[in-house]
Amino acid sequence: MPLDPQVRRYLQMAAILAEGPPTLESRRAGLDGLGRLTGPPVPVASVEPLSVAGAAGARPARLYRPLGRADGTGLLYFHGGGFVGGGLDAHDGIYRALAAASGCTVVAATYRLAPEHPFPAAVEDARAALAWVAGEAAALGLAPGRLAVGGDSAGANLAAGLCLWARGRLAVAAQLLLCPVLDAAGEGESHRTLATGYGLDRATLARDIAHYAGRADPADPRLSPLRAPSLAGLPPTLIHTAAYDMVRDDGAAFAARLAAEGVPVRHTCHPGMIHHFYGMGGLIPYAREALRGIGAELREALDAAPATPARPEPAAPPAA
Repeated sequence: MPLDPQVRRYLQMAAILAEGPPTLESRRAGLDGLGRLTGPPVPVASVEPLSVAGAAGARPARLYRPLGRADGTGLLYFHGGGFVGGGLDAHDGIYRALAAASGCTVVAATYRLAPEHPFPAAVEDARAALAWVAGEAAALGLAPGRLAVGGDSAGANLAAGLCLWARGRLAVAAQLLLCPVLDAAGEGESHRTLATGYGLDRATLARDIAHYAGRADPADPRLSPLRAPSLAGLPPTLIHTAAYDMVRDDGAAFAARLAAEGVPVRHTCHPGMIHHFYGMGGLIPYAREALRGIGAELREALDAAPATPARPEPAAPPAA
């Protein structure tokens, strides 16, 4: 399918406004500006500020409670932004839409950003956040065994790595990965065929990863979850990719490996879409529809999860 007409117009305008390779400051400003593309805010019951544990001290977070009766289901969500930017305000529209569509309480977490705080700082903050949410579940109104972990782009990288680490440690009912960046080496075919002209480009992602990873081994599963020796024992997984996204093949390869290793997985590649399309509901009508469908899928996955966590089984050794 060709590019969606609204997507094409967005890319044309972005190309006209482009002023050469971004600096770190302009990259961050551009990521913050994405929040203006989400469209009118979706109503939720409440938005509450939180202070969530991080590896180096408390981190700001938010709690999004959906309209209607809460049933204890939750989603711990990590924002995208190339590991160098993004945040609570830029992703507010996504948190709201997911809470409304899924009926879940969304815990929107933050993490330290590179290059000021390089790898593995974000990984350590994600682990601390999950442990804190699990420990505070009752106070947050969350039921045992009903918590999903998710994220988009770089946040999906953190979510996938977190689920690898959580095996045998903490109960995760499902994982949700939107346009995930899962391979720091960028060896999928889409990294070459969609390297320029479709929003996220290869040079920008390479700069982001260089800021974040430095000299770290790209095969480290904490950096490249796709390269983990085993994916067995991971929770049921929902993966959403975009047909014109450079990192499309990361998600497809991860889905194929999960299926081969016995993990329930559902992979949707959205035709005509680009990276971060789900956050552009103000420009792309399909994005609003897609987020509603993603939320419904998450609800289905959590409804299928046991009401209480099973005793962890010794599984494949968790990633470091």
